[in-house]
Amino acid sequence: MKTIGLIGGLSWVSTVEYYRLLNEMINARLGDLHSAKILLYSVDFNEIRDLTFQGDWKGISDRMGAIARNLEKAGADCLLLGANTMHKIAADVQAQIGIPLLHIADAAGAAINKMNLSSVALLGTRYTMEDGFYQASLSGKGIETLIPEEADRAFVHDAIYRELGKNIFLPQTKARMLGIISKMTGQGAQGIVLGCTEIPMLVKPADCTTILIDTMEVHAAAAVEFALQEG
Repeated sequence: MKTIGLIGGLSWVSTVEYYRLLNEMINARLGDLHSAKILLYSVDFNEIRDLTFQGDWKGISDRMGAIARNLEKAGADCLLLGANTMHKIAADVQAQIGIPLLHIADAAGAAINKMNLSSVALLGTRYTMEDGFYQASLSGKGIETLIPEEADRAFVHDAIYRELGKNIFLPQTKARMLGIISKMTGQGAQGIVLGCTEIPMLVKPADCTTILIDTMEVHAAAAVEFALQEG
């Protein structure tokens, strides 16, 4: 079994879920007392949040790259950035290491293609929804990406930083999120990419009839596939 390197703390709330999913998936495949081999580096998300709000993506890339190099030196065979937004600088981090960085949008795109969907809506931080890196990845797989209107984008973005990243999941926030999902479905989205690793902890498949793509789950599954490959 290969060792998975995970940069977590982005936020700690979803990192707990990453750890659980990776271990559950490995155990489901191998049985007995098997669990995943994981090297985890957990950052102080407040520091990363501040750099993000300042638009200092080079500063973030430098920090993530240094952590990634340390995980590689420690024995990681692949790398996961445990947040959708951080994949804005994924190519920069990949250029600093010799192990593969498993891109969360690639994993989402593969899942969407498997479902034979051609149009999806993307929910996440402003950076994920507006900066184009996610759309570019999905477009390369023949997938059209819709994003909510400005007021809804602002709501989703603020909910992530003010509530979900603090382990706060309010019923009124869930109701508004489901309303946005319904609106995007009405605009032609065949599925909804939950492009923030905390959103699947708020909105579950049982909450609506629209297909939901849980990016944390498909990202973890991609890592497990890599870890169990021979050679």
